Amino acid sequence: EVKPGPPKPQASCALPAADKQEVFTNTAMVKKAREGVMEFLLINHPLDCPICDQGGECDLQDQSLAYGRGHTRYHENKRAVTEKYMGPIVKTVMTRCIQCTRCVRFAEEVAGVEEIGALYRGENMQITSYLEKAITSELSGNVVDLCPVGALTSKPYAFEARPWELKKTFAIDVMDAVGTNIRLDSRGRQVLRALPRVNEEVNEEWASDKTRHAVDGLVRRRLDKPYLRRDGKLTPASWAEAFAAIKAVDAGSSVAAIAGPLVDCETLYAAKALLARMGSNLLEGRDNGLTYDASSLAAVNFNSTIAGIETADAILLVGTNVRWEAPLVNTRIRKAVKRGAKVFLIGEAIDLTYPVTCLGNDLGLLGDLPEAVIAAFGKAERPAVIVGGGAMAAGQGASLALIETLGLIKEGWNGYNVLHISAARMGGLMLGYAQPGGIADVAAAKPKLALLLGSEDLDINPFGDMCKVYIGHHGDSGAAMADVILPAASYAEKSGTYVNLEGRVQRGDRAVFPPGDAREDWAILRALSEVLGHRLPFDTLDELRVAMVADVLALGDIGEIARFAWSPPSLDTAASGAIRYPIKDFYLTNAIARASDTMRRCSAELLHGESYAEAAE
Repeated sequence: EVKPGPPKPQASCALPAADKQEVFTNTAMVKKAREGVMEFLLINHPLDCPICDQGGECDLQDQSLAYGRGHTRYHENKRAVTEKYMGPIVKTVMTRCIQCTRCVRFAEEVAGVEEIGALYRGENMQITSYLEKAITSELSGNVVDLCPVGALTSKPYAFEARPWELKKTFAIDVMDAVGTNIRLDSRGRQVLRALPRVNEEVNEEWASDKTRHAVDGLVRRRLDKPYLRRDGKLTPASWAEAFAAIKAVDAGSSVAAIAGPLVDCETLYAAKALLARMGSNLLEGRDNGLTYDASSLAAVNFNSTIAGIETADAILLVGTNVRWEAPLVNTRIRKAVKRGAKVFLIGEAIDLTYPVTCLGNDLGLLGDLPEAVIAAFGKAERPAVIVGGGAMAAGQGASLALIETLGLIKEGWNGYNVLHISAARMGGLMLGYAQPGGIADVAAAKPKLALLLGSEDLDINPFGDMCKVYIGHHGDSGAAMADVILPAASYAEKSGTYVNLEGRVQRGDRAVFPPGDAREDWAILRALSEVLGHRLPFDTLDELRVAMVADVLALGDIGEIARFAWSPPSLDTAASGAIRYPIKDFYLTNAIARASDTMRRCSAELLHGESYAEAAE
């Protein structure tokens, strides 16, 4: 209610402020108007609250409690809408829909996949996906958070729990290198869902479908007891037997540690400290075979920052499918394009959800850029190059040469960016998990003992007859090639520090406990060190963190971006050859995702065209 003004309520969202204006927010007129609006919203809304998954965290419930009438004056039949199919992630009950069109706007403006829209008009209006097909966006799960009613809910989480039953734990996602801030909701010893937390510097308020729905893989194909390979077959063993088998190798200083993509910094540091006491520095984290030069951390960092890339006005993508490798960096680039940025791509032509000029699939283009690129970057105030895994092995030197060619470094701006795809990569590089020649250097050293810290993609053929000790949480390819398996904790089952692709140090807490005899990785290494006669000097996680921060000071600045001095490595600037993107299947990139029924169904349906019948079919 506004004075002076007409004797009727004003819409607060459309009322401009003025001098000598009195605004009343709690008068009888306002109360009656709010009740009327709520009454209209609820005229056709079904009373599904007892069976609706949104119950307890529903915007419409909260608003009707605060502003609604205590009774209804409407006795006509309510409208009903047929169910729509939106794929394996989103469950629909469209009779509950209030046509706010938030999902339509998200798909169009943020995800860039225009597959959700409205049919018909007035009372007959319906929200649906295009031809009622599955939504192909890797960000589709966000519409569940956006929906203010129970029309769009999470299909894998349907009828699992009520929000007040769940323990909520702040954690960091490990499905990619973005470091998405998430909240893990658990009941008992199982994580039931993962939701994004708001962090404007990293993930804004979004999370990818893999981040949200790979959590059902945390309880499948788990390693819950030690195993020993006897007569070529893995058989269950006790911790004492497993440790005795490792000690029997008598490796001396001939030992290596190879880190996988999901490992926390505490595990990396504990393994590094153990190897140092044994007299070895064979540390490597690039188990997928990439051999870029990591002597300068600034040259392998996302220097523009995730939030900063949306202010770039000319962007060259080299060997990266950003949409799969870092979906939430892709949404930032999409924002930059909306502001007028031009995007060029060297690599296989792909749909990135925004206009891209594809220059060709040849690394040789880095030394012979077309005039259109030179002209666009010449006028750019904030030019950026993003180099992905597809170009890092053979083209990093040529991409570094672009710093001079395209003027990427200016006052207050560094436009040279490397896009990592592993959550453990930057933390590992800061802790020294990089040999000059990559994994080949470790193979050439022929270690007698190798600690595989969750490593899944390693090619063991060049290593000979070394004893392979797998410290991990899933019975995947890493466990299949091991001689000794020590069951460890997943990211949801331990407190861990992670460094994302821009060098931001973040820490997540433990949501649940590991299954069976599995233990936290650092505790396994601490116990093993005692058996091997090289006792590590810490007994608690806090003591370990004090030692880790003393070794690398930046790992103690939680929430801050580590500052790396700029000293580009001297690499060969000649490059040629076709680019192959490292990720072949977005939904099945790691052991947790491959164990997830939801991720396997997403892969089969959305990428490989398999069809699934719904219950009624």
